[in-house]
Amino acid sequence: MSEPIIQRSGERHDALADAATASHATPYAQPEPTQQDAVPMEAPVFRLRDVTVAYGGTPAVKDIDLDVQASRITALIGPSGCGKSTVLRCLNRMNDLVLDASVSGEVLYHGQDIYASHVDPVEVRKLVGMVFQKPNPFPKSIYDNIAFGPRVLGMKGSMDEIVETALRRAALWDEVKDRLKQSAYGMSGGQQQRLCIARALATDPDVILMDEPCSALDPISTARIEDLLLELRRTYAIVIVTHNMQQAARVSDRTAFFTVELDEGERHRTGRIIEFDATEKIFQNPADARTEAYVTGKVG
Repeated sequence: MSEPIIQRSGERHDALADAATASHATPYAQPEPTQQDAVPMEAPVFRLRDVTVAYGGTPAVKDIDLDVQASRITALIGPSGCGKSTVLRCLNRMNDLVLDASVSGEVLYHGQDIYASHVDPVEVRKLVGMVFQKPNPFPKSIYDNIAFGPRVLGMKGSMDEIVETALRRAALWDEVKDRLKQSAYGMSGGQQQRLCIARALATDPDVILMDEPCSALDPISTARIEDLLLELRRTYAIVIVTHNMQQAARVSDRTAFFTVELDEGERHRTGRIIEFDATEKIFQNPADARTEAYVTGKVG
C-alpha cells in the first residue's frame, strides 16, 4: 500500500527539517532578502534540484532549481512555451497524467521525494491544490462544488462548516450564502474562479498552485483575485504562473524567470530558469540581461 505524505508546514520531523536545509549548489544567484523576509524563513516547502521534464524522451524543461517557501508567493514568468506550467505540474504530479511524460531530478516536499516509488500521487494532490487557467466549476450546486473534495476524502466534521469556511477564505461567502443550492454555472467568471479557489481550499492543502488564474478575467475580477492571494499568503505557500508582469510585481515575493533555448539544429525548444530572486530585484535590478529585456518588454 502506498504511504501517504503527512508532513505539512510546521509538522515536519527534525530529520526532514535537517534534510531540507542541506546546502545545494545552484547555477544562479540565490534570492536576496526582501522586506517580507525580515522574519526568518523556514526550510522550503518544496525544493527542486536538477529537475528535467521530458515528453517522449525530448526535454521540455531542463536543470530546474527552485525553492518554494511557506507564506510566500512565488511567481513563474517567461515567454509562452518555456515550461512554466510544466514545472508547476511537477509539484503535484499532474504530469503523471500526460502520456510519455517523465520527470528526473529531485522534487522534495518537506524533504520527501514525491516521485519516490512508495508515494501515492493522490496523497500528494491532497496537500497540493491546483487552480487552472479557466474557471472549471463542476455541473453541481455551489455547495456541492465545495463539498465534493471533502466528501471524496472522507473528511470528518460538519460539512456545512467546511463549505462556509472555504467560501469565507475565498472571499465569496457573502456573495453566495443565500444561493448555495443554485448551480455554479450561474456565477460570474470571477466568482467561478474564486469558487475554484475555495474548492481547492476545502481539502485543507498546504500549497496552492495557480496556472494563470486571472487570464480569462476582467480587471475588477483580477483585482479581487490578487487581493485574495495576498490574504491567502498568510496561511499557504502559493506558486503562480502568470504572463502579466504587473501582476507578478504586485503580488509575488519571489520570481523565477524562464526562457527557451534552441538546440544546435534549432529543432527542439527547452525551457530553463535564467534567474530566480526576490521579485523587487528581478524587476528593478536583474542580474541577467535576458531577464531585464523580458521584464521591460524589449522581448516577449
